[in-house]
This record gives sequence, C-alpha cells and structure tokens, in this order.
Amino acid sequence: MELLPIKELLARDFYAEMCRIEHWDVRTLRQKVGSMLYQRTALAKRPQSIIAAEISQMRDGKLTPDIVFRDPYFLDLLGLQGAFSERDLESAILREIEGVLLELGAGFTFVARQKRMSVGRDDFHLDLLFFHRHLRRLVAVELKLEAFQPAHIGQMELYLRWLDKHERAPGEESPIGLILCASSDAEQVELLQLDAKSIRVSEYLTELPPLKILRARLHQAIEHARELTVRRNSSGEALP
Repeated sequence: MELLPIKELLARDFYAEMCRIEHWDVRTLRQKVGSMLYQRTALAKRPQSIIAAEISQMRDGKLTPDIVFRDPYFLDLLGLQGAFSERDLESAILREIEGVLLELGAGFTFVARQKRMSVGRDDFHLDLLFFHRHLRRLVAVELKLEAFQPAHIGQMELYLRWLDKHERAPGEESPIGLILCASSDAEQVELLQLDAKSIRVSEYLTELPPLKILRARLHQAIEHARELTVRRNSSGEALP
C-alpha cells in the first residue's frame, strides 16, 4: 500500500528492494520516501537502463556504491547552528552516531575517529573510518566545512592507498573514500572522474531547506547528470 503511490516505476522497485535488503518496517519506508532517498542516490543520476540493471542486481543481494552513497546527506539531527568547526561536526556525528548510521544506510559500521596514518616522517589523521558489510570494504570519510576543492582529492587518495596497504583484510574490496563538504560544483566533480579513483563527493545539510526547494534541487541534479551522460555518449567517451 505504501509503495503503490510511487509513480516512477524504477523508484518503486528501488524502495521495494531496499525494504527487503534492509528489513524496513512501514514507518522506516515512509521516512525514506519522504526524505527522497532514491533521488539522493548516485544511482538515480544514471541512465534508466543502468538503473534497471543495478536494481536487478539488488534482487541477487548485490549492492554497489551508486546505491549505497547519496548526495546530499541530511545531518540536521546534529543540531549544529551558526558557526562551527570541523571538530564540532565530527564530535556531533559521534554523539549522534545511531542517527547518523541510519542516514548513512544499513551496512555501515563505525571503526575509528582520527585514524592515525604514518607515512615516512609525517603523521596524518583521517576524520572518520567506517566499514560497509555489503560492499565488503573500508569507507574513509573526510569532513570539510568549505566548498569542495580539487585539492581534497590528493589527500583522500593518500588515505585510500595507506588503508589498502595497511588495513585491508583478505577478501575485502579496496577502500572507498567519501568527502563530505558544505557544497560542491557538479562540473568540477564530473571532470575529475572520481568513480575511477573510488572517491565520492557529497554535500551535507545541517539545516533542511523547504521540501519544494529540496525537490527542485534534486531534480535539477539528476537532469544535469543525465545530460552529461548523453553528451559523453555522443562524443564517444566511456562512462566512468
């Protein structure tokens, strides 16, 4: 009864499979649909043929990063208002870790905060480290108060290579990175071809905009991503 009003068939199939995989009750399904989970996934920005293929894989129990990661993330539960630091954001995430894990999605397990990585004579500290049970891979998370900058990629690549060398266990996939920032430029992110580097860039919202504005923004992001795909296909470029 809750799924039938969803007009878009692929979105309905997505929610149906997520109910089965993550064992949602009716209340959780309503919350996920209300927060436009499907529209926030990277999957929704793909061509319909790819969406259908990935949903088919979901029926076999296989989840991909396009299904697991979303943009933006809703972190209004942290109660952060006004000016705050990266440490404030990190501390609030840990304080509200149960709610944050619900927003991240089933399968995420918290591993470490300020994970120390020694490279040569220098020490580096990753903000947050998670493990995703369905993806079978470590997830490195960096928090940025500012807008996304291409320079952030080099830092994340270093972290991922260190984790792959020192923390990746037998049978696991290579680590994947998530850069959470205050805002991002879709064209910059697209040009960097981050899928090939196992890096995702997402915005976070500590205060939710009106639903009408949020819906329009997500629709615009989906249309922009699909236009880029059509442009790449017409010019003979390979999909990332």
